[in-house]
Amino acid sequence: MFAREPGGCVWVFCLLAVALAGCATRPHEPGESVSDWEQEEVAATPAVPPAPVVVPSPEAAPVPPPIVVTDEPTQTWVPLGRWCLAKGLAAPNLLAVAMFPTYSLSTAKGVFVIRAGSDSARWDGLELRLGFPPQVIDGQPYMHTLDLSKTLEPLATGGSASLQGTNLTIVIDPGHGGNDSGAKCVLGYGYEKDFTLDWARRAGALLAEQGWQVFLTRTADVDMALSNRVAFAEAHQADLFLSLHFNSAAPSDREAGLETYCLTPTGMPSNLSRGYGDDPALAFPNNAFDAQNLQLALRVHRALLQVNGRLDRGVRRARFLGVLRGQNRPAVLVEGGYLSNPAEARRIADPAYRQRLAEGIALAVVETSEGRSAKSETGVPGPNDPNRRAELVSRKAGSQ
Repeated sequence: MFAREPGGCVWVFCLLAVALAGCATRPHEPGESVSDWEQEEVAATPAVPPAPVVVPSPEAAPVPPPIVVTDEPTQTWVPLGRWCLAKGLAAPNLLAVAMFPTYSLSTAKGVFVIRAGSDSARWDGLELRLGFPPQVIDGQPYMHTLDLSKTLEPLATGGSASLQGTNLTIVIDPGHGGNDSGAKCVLGYGYEKDFTLDWARRAGALLAEQGWQVFLTRTADVDMALSNRVAFAEAHQADLFLSLHFNSAAPSDREAGLETYCLTPTGMPSNLSRGYGDDPALAFPNNAFDAQNLQLALRVHRALLQVNGRLDRGVRRARFLGVLRGQNRPAVLVEGGYLSNPAEARRIADPAYRQRLAEGIALAVVETSEGRSAKSETGVPGPNDPNRRAELVSRKAGSQ
């Protein structure tokens, strides 16, 4: 019991302290575990032993970069036909007349398909989430100006996401580690932290053979705070950052498939918030790479879909991803499948399948530096093609 002071000051201060402590807790769904790609606390990085691919250095956690608050753009809607005319493109084509009309837009770089009232679009067959569902006004399709500038334009008319130069550097981030095991495999053995580390090691080895400078944020089963993962990429002056995870919807065992995430552009709502605040007016360092993030996400997503049987849950955007927000480089996070789904968990637990996932990652990253597309319909073989897989594993880049 606390001693009561005259006037009840102790009780007042105690109540005030409890209230302030409650304000520091981020919201979560009841019973939801906190994934390492969303938590915000900063922890000391344990010493990491050397490994064949990389030897991380114990970088100190940086001071979190300032969050820039901007004026939220006015929500305006633009006729898609007028936008196409301004960009020298053919008018959108009406594919289906129903309660929610569907339109396609053909460009030199791919075909974009939208449906009125839905934030789910298609880019050359891949699912891609929009910030705002398109509308039909006076019989014509309209898109939000931010989806035009941050989604459609970088894909339809923007430049390539290719990186220039030699001795390019990638930091691969195996999700979770140490006391943070991540999702548990529904088969009763193995955790997300184990599978992501093996996946990252395999992808790193393939990329090192292609002349990339490869660093892993962790090379053993250790805890590592999000801020230290970001600092690690900054210290190694990475050209790309890729965070690898596996998903779970436990206790449900039905969900399956691939999700690829990049940071939400300023002004847009996120496709996923997990109960966190989602202020569209916030800007982060990684928002300087909005276009490159999207293009990289689609490359990786397409290559991995050729491995997982095209179980496509879409390229999505989220603002609460602490491992991405402070990155000063193109950065994406991959959820490579559901450990809560028995069939998918069985594949993920198979080292041969993780090797194919690693080949998919390496293929997408190498093509980012070569300026090629991973889509099989253009004649470029994917990671399942034996000739391309052999080339990926054996070819030495001239920069080595």
